[in-house]
Amino acid sequence: MAWPSRERPGIQIIKTHRCVGAGRLAAGVCGLAAWSSENGLCGEINPLSLAILPNENHSVRFFSSSTHTPMQSTDTRYQELLDWLKTDLDHAFESIEPASADASFRRYFRVRSGENTHIVMDAPPPRENVRPFVKVAGLLSEAGVRTPAVHAVDAERGFVLLGDLGNLNYLDALSEETVEALYGDALRALLTLQQGVSQETAELPAYDERLLRTELGIFREWFLEAWLGLDLSAREADILGEAGEILIESALEQPRVFVHRDYHSRNLMVLDGANPGVLDFQDAVIGPITYDLASLLRDCYVDWPSHRVHAWRETYRDALRDAGLLDDRGVERFNRWFDLMGMQRHI
Repeated sequence: MAWPSRERPGIQIIKTHRCVGAGRLAAGVCGLAAWSSENGLCGEINPLSLAILPNENHSVRFFSSSTHTPMQSTDTRYQELLDWLKTDLDHAFESIEPASADASFRRYFRVRSGENTHIVMDAPPPRENVRPFVKVAGLLSEAGVRTPAVHAVDAERGFVLLGDLGNLNYLDALSEETVEALYGDALRALLTLQQGVSQETAELPAYDERLLRTELGIFREWFLEAWLGLDLSAREADILGEAGEILIESALEQPRVFVHRDYHSRNLMVLDGANPGVLDFQDAVIGPITYDLASLLRDCYVDWPSHRVHAWRETYRDALRDAGLLDDRGVERFNRWFDLMGMQRHI
């Protein structure tokens, strides 16, 4: 389950709905599908969703989840997706099932036709826009990075038919026996990505001071104040602000490259051929050279001993230098950049 839900540049709840019947749902008296139908929400709430009641305000908040619910039978988006496959594409298939959902309004289905499978992305406008995904998929493919092939696009309706990279991601495949080979592949692919996508021609958003400040503000507002319920003193707020300035300065002084923004074990797929297959790249930007490395090596889903992380970091630093992406000054500052980027990434 992707939890909590967010849509960059900030965390965002998929849906908050106030009603008297919210308590019935929270207490388990009625199911999500029945409650949504009663309150006129069918077709608005992702059928791969979880509803919770976090307080006594009679509001139900929905977060993206990979759990299938009976709402699919009354979901108008799902019916539109089926019509698009059958009518517009004339795509014959034997079955369709949920593949995954992420921390957004997007969801994915796997369609089967004999031995062949495809993935269908449902990204409902105006909440989602498939154009960045399609654009970045092309950039990465041209650079030599393995991504899902884009077979058909209806940008106006928010549907994309993709190649299927399978079910096995790095997180599920990692072990003491596989980690060195898999991370070696991931680091080589990252270097290919950073070398092969030109920041001058890619025309991607900048991971700039404004965005960095927005993300640091989210940490205070959503985590410290909303989640932990902390009321910071003036001195504590000053300390937090000073720490933020250090993180911003470090990020902005780094060389700029293509940044995936979620280059970690759940978005890297194990393939039969060259690894890895890369997913969830639609939020790519031009930003700090250590950002994706920190995402991979300081992965919030898996924890490796410091000596192993340091060895990978130094190997990659040397590769960047040899590729001409890092000068002598960058080599000297690289470890500090990496550590501070890891802090910023996780707050």
